Amino acid sequence: MTVQTKTKTRTKKKVARQISQGCAYIQATYNNTIITLTDLNGNTLGWSSAGNCGFKGPKKSTPYAASVVVKTVADRVKEIGLRELNVYVKGVGTGRDSAIRALNANGFQVLSLKDTTPLPHNGCRQSKPRRV
Repeated sequence: MTVQTKTKTRTKKKVARQISQGCAYIQATYNNTIITLTDLNGNTLGWSSAGNCGFKGPKKSTPYAASVVVKTVADRVKEIGLRELNVYVKGVGTGRDSAIRALNANGFQVLSLKDTTPLPHNGCRQSKPRRV
């Protein structure tokens, strides 16, 4: 006679952590706008992009798409309690300014704003002159 015992698998309850300060990284390219919200250590709390929100083709890089992306990210991190953000903007796309304005409109307080777009300070080595 064998006795079967049932073992219950315990699932860890997700701890709702409260983070009031964080960073917003906005990558605005010619083709897309990607926004990532992190805590001060750099751990990702939520992210979204224009392609992720359903925009396709040239509509992904529009200012309206950037504002929709910010609203999507704000809804994802609502229960964390994120209020204050340091914003880092990278790229030259058209969604740069509207993404920052949308962060402000969605209840985030922008503490600082920094442009981290990479700029070439002497560029690549030029090719040798053409001999005719």
